[in-house]
Formats: sequence, C-alpha cells, structure tokens
Amino acid sequence: MDMGKVNSMDFREFMEVFGNVIERCPLIAAAVWSQSPFSDWEDLARHFSAFIDALPQSGKEGVLRCYPDLAGHDLHQGTLTAESQREHSVAGLMSLGANEGLRLAELNSQYRARFGFPFVLAARLSDRETVFRELERRLRCPSALELRTALGEVKKIGRLRLADLFGVDPAARL
Repeated sequence: MDMGKVNSMDFREFMEVFGNVIERCPLIAAAVWSQSPFSDWEDLARHFSAFIDALPQSGKEGVLRCYPDLAGHDLHQGTLTAESQREHSVAGLMSLGANEGLRLAELNSQYRARFGFPFVLAARLSDRETVFRELERRLRCPSALELRTALGEVKKIGRLRLADLFGVDPAARL
C-alpha cells in the first residue's frame, strides 16, 4: 500500500483498512482520516498516537477498555479480532496449558480490579513467559505510571498493525 492510495481513500475505504488499528476504536481512525494527507506510514502512526495523547484520562481509559484480556474471554468465545488473534498466536497464548490459563486469568482479574482496564501488552513482541513476567511486574506499578505504560503499548500495537498494512518492518522504530 502506498500513501497516494491512502490519501485518496474516501471515508468508507479508510475505515475498512484502518478502523481496527486501535483495537475496537474506529472513532480514532475516523478522526485520523479527517487529518489527511499523510506523508508516510509513520506520519499516519503519529496521528493515531496524537489523538490518543489528546484524550482526557477517561477517554484514555476507555481506549484501554476496548482491548481484550490476554488469553481471556474473547479468545475462548472466538470473538477476538483477526489482529488480536494473530498477536495472541505469535506470543504463544493460543496454546496455554490448564494451569497457565488459570494463572493468567487470575492475574488478568487482579490487574483489572486494580486499574479498571485490561492488561495491554504488544503480545507479538513477547512470548508467554514475558507476558506473565510483565503482568506480574506491572501489577505493582503506581496507577498513573501504569496508565502511561498501557497507552504506550496501545501505540506500539497500532504501529505494528500499520507496519503490517504497509508491508514495512517497524522493529527498529518501536
């Protein structure tokens, strides 16, 4: 995909392609569409990030609440988005053993109870051991720091999803 094509997309086309860059938050893609033209995929990523940064705290928390628990209810119900399913798979979360699944469910529950939103991690940059380690570590973080950390992960996920759409390797720039 090239930027000329992106910049010439009408609203419907843009939403079909970019509507889930930020998990289940098509409103963000709609707002970003209104800011075209974009110079390159990184400029597009900056617009997504800037929109998130400009939200009030309640909006930021709302964005986080759109993400599924890792290996949680949506996975078991088959309602993960295609993007989340791929990310869970890369991290090895689709094949947890029974004890691992129970432990992750308990940690997810503790995290959600403590912070009011699900644990968000760019899972495809992790493996299952890292997921557990990060979840346990972040459970001990102060709330304000954790909100910033979780939103940073949202932005990483968005950049990875955009990089996929543009066929580029974002690894050096995350």
